[in-house]
Amino acid sequence: MIVGYVGYSNSDYFLQLQIETLKKYGCDQIFHSKKSTSEAEYIQVLRVLDLLKSEDQFVVCKLKHLADSITQLFEITNYIREKDIIFVSIQDQVDTHMPTGKIMFKTLEILDEFSRNIIHERKIASLKTGRPRGRNGGRPKVNQQKLNEAISLYLSQKMTVLEIQEATGISRTTLYRSLKKIKK
Repeated sequence: MIVGYVGYSNSDYFLQLQIETLKKYGCDQIFHSKKSTSEAEYIQVLRVLDLLKSEDQFVVCKLKHLADSITQLFEITNYIREKDIIFVSIQDQVDTHMPTGKIMFKTLEILDEFSRNIIHERKIASLKTGRPRGRNGGRPKVNQQKLNEAISLYLSQKMTVLEIQEATGISRTTLYRSLKKIKK
C-alpha cells in the first residue's frame, strides 16, 4: 500500500499541488492535517504511520511537510525505520528502498545521536561549573514555612487557592502535591 501525507498549508493552491503530486506518484490513500499547529501535525503523522505495515510506502512531497523540527524528524524517521516502512520524499529525492535513501536515514540517526550526546555533555559541564558557585541544578527548594502557611490557609478554607498562591508564593501544584502527601 502506498500512503501519502500532505502537510498543512494556508494556501489551497499549495495543498492542492501536494495532493496532485502524491496522486501522480500513485498513492492509494492521502491523509492531511487540518490543523496548523506543530503538535497536531506530528500526532496526525504518527496516526497515519500506525496504519502502515512493513514494506508499505509512506510518501510526502517534501521533508518539511513531515516535521517542523529536527527532533520531530528524528522521532518520525526512527519510527518509520522500526516499523520497516519504505519512506519517500518526492522533491528531496529520498527513497529508503534505494541505497542512497538508506544512507540518508543512517546519517539522520548519527546526527540524532550526536545531538543527544552534545546536549548531555553540556548539561554535565554546566552542573560541574555551577556547583562551586552554589548551584546544584534542579528546582529550587520550597520554603517549608510558607508551604505550611499555605496548607493551613487551604484547610481553614478562608482563602481561594489563587489567593493562597498570591499571598504565600507557593504554586497551586506544590500545594496540591503536599496536600496529597498529607492525606496518605
